[in-house]
Amino acid sequence: MTDITGAHARLFEIVRTKSFVRGHVVLASGKESDHYFDMKPTMFDPEGAELLATLISARIAGTSADIVGGLEMGAVPLITPISIAARRAGRSLPGFFVRKTVKDHGTRKLVEGLSDVAGKRVAIVEDVTTTGGSAMKAVAALQAAGATIDLVISILDREEGAAKLYADAGIPFASLFRASEFLKA
Repeated sequence: MTDITGAHARLFEIVRTKSFVRGHVVLASGKESDHYFDMKPTMFDPEGAELLATLISARIAGTSADIVGGLEMGAVPLITPISIAARRAGRSLPGFFVRKTVKDHGTRKLVEGLSDVAGKRVAIVEDVTTTGGSAMKAVAALQAAGATIDLVISILDREEGAAKLYADAGIPFASLFRASEFLKA
């Protein structure tokens, strides 16, 4: 599906049926909520993965990013499909991921998938943002390694502070969807 509007509408339905749940949960931020977005079923669904890759790579196309990645685990299922979609659109966009902690063996790298990110322009992807703290860990690690952040993009913004966090840090932020869209549907 190459029509962006049609792809967005179809992806909304997939997220609504596979990844949106009502019920009491405690979020990664520690906040409690009466609804939850578990994007893994959408990210691992073949059609969902393809649509996510198409829409996210189209949004990244408007940046100067040379690489794409994010914090494990939320970003990992997105990275390769986005790189493939970008390549199909004529752009090389290698992927990487940032570990939450450095592993205690092997190369002991925090950033995996690329040998060096210094001087690179980065698009960071995330499955769901609440306060923005998870993806901000990736931002901090990449900036410390000498990279510049062009965009943080999330599948879904819960609208609970992430946009302000990134605006205050001077980092462009976008999301494919907002929680309010699903709560109204």
